[in-house]
Amino acid sequence: MSNLNIKINKENSYDAIVIGSGMSGGWAAKELCEKGLKTLVLEKGRMVNHIEDYPTMMQEHWDMPHRGGLSFEDQQKHHIQIRSGFVGESVKHFFTNDIDNPYQEKQRFDWIRGNHVGGRTLTWGKHVYRWSDLDFEANAKEGIGIDWPIRYKDLAPWYSYVEKFVGVSGEKLGLDHLPDGEFLPPIELNCLEKHFRQEVAKKFNGRPVTTGRVAHLTEPQPQHLALGRGKCQNRNRCSRGCPYGAYFSSNSATLPAANNTGNFAIRPNSIVHSIIYDEKTQRATGVRVIDSETKEEIIFKAKIIFSCASTLATTQILMNSKSNRFPNGMGNDSGELGHNLMDHHYRTGAMGSHDGFEDQYYKGRKPTGLFIPRFVNLDAASKNPNFVRGYDYQGAGGGRSNWGRGVSGEGVGAAFKESLFKPGGWGMTLMGFGEVLPYHENKVSLDPEKTDKWGIPQLIFDAGLKENEMKMREQIRIDAAEMLEKAGFKDVKTFDNAGSLGVGVHEMGTARMGRDPKTSVLNGNNQIHAVPNVFVTDGACMTSSSCVNPSITYMALTARAVDFAVSELNRKNL
Repeated sequence: MSNLNIKINKENSYDAIVIGSGMSGGWAAKELCEKGLKTLVLEKGRMVNHIEDYPTMMQEHWDMPHRGGLSFEDQQKHHIQIRSGFVGESVKHFFTNDIDNPYQEKQRFDWIRGNHVGGRTLTWGKHVYRWSDLDFEANAKEGIGIDWPIRYKDLAPWYSYVEKFVGVSGEKLGLDHLPDGEFLPPIELNCLEKHFRQEVAKKFNGRPVTTGRVAHLTEPQPQHLALGRGKCQNRNRCSRGCPYGAYFSSNSATLPAANNTGNFAIRPNSIVHSIIYDEKTQRATGVRVIDSETKEEIIFKAKIIFSCASTLATTQILMNSKSNRFPNGMGNDSGELGHNLMDHHYRTGAMGSHDGFEDQYYKGRKPTGLFIPRFVNLDAASKNPNFVRGYDYQGAGGGRSNWGRGVSGEGVGAAFKESLFKPGGWGMTLMGFGEVLPYHENKVSLDPEKTDKWGIPQLIFDAGLKENEMKMREQIRIDAAEMLEKAGFKDVKTFDNAGSLGVGVHEMGTARMGRDPKTSVLNGNNQIHAVPNVFVTDGACMTSSSCVNPSITYMALTARAVDFAVSELNRKNL
């Protein structure tokens, strides 16, 4: 794999600029370059090239100085990131330095970031589920927030387009509220998960149990192989960077595809201060950048700009892009910029143990567990009067305990040690994943006084879970325990670790799409209403949050928006 092009042209002028190199930024770069536009990607953090910059990809814990733990110095450096539980010695280099990137909290918000080329595509959970009109129509039907300016039919062909390139393994279910996609062979459930599926099918209506739909290559296609991507090896060390390119990331897929066109350049260590607005043309003319190493200010010019810096970074940039026309931030005529911040709430459910299957085991460490699609508030028959919207179960499943059970077990001597070489009993965890509503009062704003070391105003977070989410969490636990008990599990216990917003790492909203410039920042093509050559296609654009992971929707929205933008550019409308 050749390194990404970092040569900047002498004029600092391009057809298109993409801010951010993560999930949506990688897709914007690929699509713009493949459509013939000379494109510059601006990345806040350091360069990460596929494979060569994955230092722990093949290491065992005993190869690391702290056996996978963090030193005191690293704990201080990542004092926000470690609140999530995601950060250890094997992945610390893919999580942000919190000392250099501070923010303020009126309510706790775990802002989990990866400031480097590829962003969080190197550490994401890889679950990919299409949204349906149940999601796109919910706000309008319930009178919550504002209506989406698009429907499923607008995204359906784009879902198919991006899924084929990404490579999504999954099982077709034929559900209207969870549309099927372009799937590679699914990752198989283990014996206990299959047993659970059979028992749930017998005792509950409308609760299909399937394997997680994930961006892993189970059967690579020619376009994947052409990029050097290979089959998933079931190592489940994905967040270290996959040397096989088996899971989708910007580094293994979209950025190399963009690089192959000859129209691509990327500039790491480039902190975007603001987008520059021309009051005469009523268009953006470029981007003001601060070099993170030299603190030099540089201006890059372009005909169109895609802000894909991630939800909150994009909103921070737009808020800081002030002018006579936009004294409160670019595109903020509605006053909605920074508001309606969402995430997903999870880490609640139930667990239990199961007798039997002692003669069966499984091979490898598969990178996904089981998935139970939403079954609440789909129609009148499934309506729950205590809350609106719904939840699914994902991110966990069944397995056998291993030698680690001896850490807190009673025992000593050779016989005890020998027993730990044999697999322990079977158990299962069901963890719910629920929707957060777009509350106007859940917001971020710029601190008028405090900046980071590059002079960028810090964000102030003021957002939290509310009554609807808490009542939903209660039902998640009830349903999880009931399913386990009726499937024959014993010692069933519920758990609830609500934490704060942000830990779902699916922050959405703050620059939402809508039909009316008076109530939204973006239109149905992801354009800023009043600045038509600026597009936002990361999570900031979202108008509601659904209860399924948003990444494949970001990708589809980005590909669709680029197609529109290039068409408008060719018509000289931008």
